[in-house]
Amino acid sequence: MSETLKEFALALSKVRSATVVAHMRPDGDTLGSALSLSVVLRSLGIRNEVVCESVVPDTFLSLPGAREIKKEPTFDAEAIVCVDCSDENRTGALADWLIRSKHKKFNIDHHVSNTRFGDYNYVRTCSANCQNMAELYRLLGAEVDKDAANLLMVGLLTDSGSFTHSDVDAETMRTAAFLLERGADISGLTYHLFRRQRKERFLLNTRIMAKARFALDDRLAFIAVTQDDLAAVGAKQEMTEGFVDYPLTVDSVEVSVALLEVKKRTYKVSLRSKGTVNVNEVASCFGGGGHVLASGCMVFGELEEVIDKLTYAVSQRL
Repeated sequence: MSETLKEFALALSKVRSATVVAHMRPDGDTLGSALSLSVVLRSLGIRNEVVCESVVPDTFLSLPGAREIKKEPTFDAEAIVCVDCSDENRTGALADWLIRSKHKKFNIDHHVSNTRFGDYNYVRTCSANCQNMAELYRLLGAEVDKDAANLLMVGLLTDSGSFTHSDVDAETMRTAAFLLERGADISGLTYHLFRRQRKERFLLNTRIMAKARFALDDRLAFIAVTQDDLAAVGAKQEMTEGFVDYPLTVDSVEVSVALLEVKKRTYKVSLRSKGTVNVNEVASCFGGGGHVLASGCMVFGELEEVIDKLTYAVSQRL
């Protein structure tokens, strides 16, 4: 069932221990949500740990608590709290454990495609799930300290495109102001998240953008990152975060698609839209989902086959 945030907060306040789950291939919003929740739960005397099946990208390793994230639970907590996860499969290798668990499951998210898989669900679409988290902490009566404020700001900055996406509204900015008042360093975070990168990422970026492809009268753009590309410059998969946004800077492009070869014939697909195309509908064709302007899925096959499938799906919505 779905609850109001007040009901969600009341139920969460009654647990004595929790496993906080971030989604696979974590971004700033899931990490900001999970790590700030860990800080807040500790302040309320609730034992907890954060788990994520994937390696935390280098960009986020300096965040408070990031190096303590576990690959799987190390103790049997009373409750499981999934943050920024549209469905159980978004947790990757943890999905089987999550589905089998008989413990209370809390699901707090901002994706329109969320399946309400928890025993307690709060799903509200907004710029970033960290907006929902900030309001949750208010209802829990918890103090948001400087660490929690910075963690929440990471989610706002990354998921809103530094407050440039069309779903940014007055509430987004009020949340940002609330976090600034509590010590969030928006200037320092912006530099760390967006204005610095390792040489390997820079080389990978130039290599991938040089091979960009266009279709549907240049309204659709593709970039593809293969295992060979990563090996050629010594880069890691997580260094591709944000690549999908670059083709949208081309005037004619309405939809940008980034393909990441995770293994042979298996591609992680990230989709971005300027608004003409609902990419959540495109992703749902392949069992994925997300937002109207930003979604993802997995597509299987040879590279050209994958591109053809996605081109057709987008063409039906342009």
